[in-house]
Amino acid sequence: MTIDTFPPGVLLIFGGLVLPFVSSGVRKTIVLLLPLLVLWSVWQIGDGTQLSLSFLEYELSIVEGDTLSRLFATVFAVMVFGGGLFALNQKEPFELAAAFVYGGSALGVVFAGDLITVFVFWEIMAIGSTLVIWSAKTPQSYRASIRYLIIHLLGGVILMVGIVMQIQNTGSAEFEAMKIDNLGTWLILAGFLVNAGAPPLTAWLPDAYPEASFSGTVFLSAFTTKTAVYVLMIGFPGTEILIYIGLYMIFYGIIYALLENDMRRILSYSIINQVGFMVTGIGIGTEMALNGAAAHAFTHIIYKALLLMSAGSVFYMTSGKRKCTDLGGLFQSMPITCICGIVGALAISSFPLTSGFISKSMIAQAAVDEQLFLIWMCLAAASAGVFLHAGIKFPWFVFFQKDSGLRPKDPPWNMKAAMIFFAFICIGLGVMPEPFYELLPFSSNYEPYTVPHVINQLQLLLFAGLSFFLALPLMKRTLTISLDWDWFYRRCGRIVYKLITLQILNIRQKLLDLSIYLIKHFIRLTHYYSGSEGTVARDASLGTSVAIVVTALAVLIVFIYQF
Repeated sequence: MTIDTFPPGVLLIFGGLVLPFVSSGVRKTIVLLLPLLVLWSVWQIGDGTQLSLSFLEYELSIVEGDTLSRLFATVFAVMVFGGGLFALNQKEPFELAAAFVYGGSALGVVFAGDLITVFVFWEIMAIGSTLVIWSAKTPQSYRASIRYLIIHLLGGVILMVGIVMQIQNTGSAEFEAMKIDNLGTWLILAGFLVNAGAPPLTAWLPDAYPEASFSGTVFLSAFTTKTAVYVLMIGFPGTEILIYIGLYMIFYGIIYALLENDMRRILSYSIINQVGFMVTGIGIGTEMALNGAAAHAFTHIIYKALLLMSAGSVFYMTSGKRKCTDLGGLFQSMPITCICGIVGALAISSFPLTSGFISKSMIAQAAVDEQLFLIWMCLAAASAGVFLHAGIKFPWFVFFQKDSGLRPKDPPWNMKAAMIFFAFICIGLGVMPEPFYELLPFSSNYEPYTVPHVINQLQLLLFAGLSFFLALPLMKRTLTISLDWDWFYRRCGRIVYKLITLQILNIRQKLLDLSIYLIKHFIRLTHYYSGSEGTVARDASLGTSVAIVVTALAVLIVFIYQF
């Protein structure tokens, strides 16, 4: 086996498993150098199946390369490097180990050429991400990680059943485009959508991600949802229902982010919103739309990590403050964190000369090309909503608005370096998109910087910003709780649990009463026949005894004669 056939994800997983058992200096070296080695190995993998394995009656493609898989693997490796740099001083080595396993399993999914390999790495990814949340070692993170694991194990079971049915239907485990014309493919689609944060199981993401450590949330933002985007692109391109699921996710994320008071929950809802753009592009299914979904997944990983690094730095330097009502005025003492946060906010808002502008606009252009006017209108309105909740609200309430009296300094050098590195990528991709477009799965002559496009986008952002400040009194947050989808299954789940528990207790009591009755009846019969006055206990006469013996002997002779 050579480097061009060895799975890059497995290399990262092995490295993660080593991290807890080495010294601090060696650990930091591995954290910084191993992702770069993995990034190099990603580009040694050629097109087609590079490593296969026979399993039962099926040929598994453990490593299968193409343009799309290398694109996702590249940004995953960059994310592991940037996240590792940001978390370099993390006192808990277990988190970094879990994060490397998590990132490695995501790489395993994007290079998998069959459904069985996808499922194996999919489940490793669920375990790794759960451990990242757990690594915060707080009561809240423990409870959130259990809820997170339940949802993802449920999604894994649904996916596994769908894969088994698909293999039975087709006789092949190959991972390729599927039509949702049978129960198996519907279940596979549902399993993928659970990880994407699609309805009705959307609440797991804002419930779990904010409870991770200052650095754990950065890793969590990158892999689970974007791996789901990748498998949807491979398995269900052009599936119309994804357009409407994506639109729901877009506006769901905007509304809940605008209502939220916790800065890390704001950015968590924003993840669902941004993944909604990608899912909509996959549903449109044209080459332009799929290019846009892939490009937006790439840029989103970078700018969302940058935003969460900015929020994580505030969280770290203020000893755990997360509420917008507790923050404000931090630009005075955290200028680098503030500037990097603003760069991320502009990128997520698709401001010209940032990475978000050159990726999200491709999805809108695809809707125009297919004459999907209502879809285009929704995407345009959603772009304004993104600017409201992430482009303005997050930096305004955290770094500006009132003076909270807090004067924390910028974070340590490694955290600042990671933020500056990602901010540079956000601006670099926005200024020079052509080399990036060459990496996309389909050739394209798309030009983002046309005069109408730039003017329309600036107008949209200008009016969205004006609306924010006009409605600023309504935007001021209070200590409230926003009810989400989880309210239904928590309440209904509690009711169902009580009903099932009562029924089980009733059945148990009835079985216990029946057992006691049967035991008592058996004792009475035994005493009746075998007691001191019972039939069996009485002395039999000699004649009766001889008759019994002769009868038994006769039966035995007849049995032997017949058989």
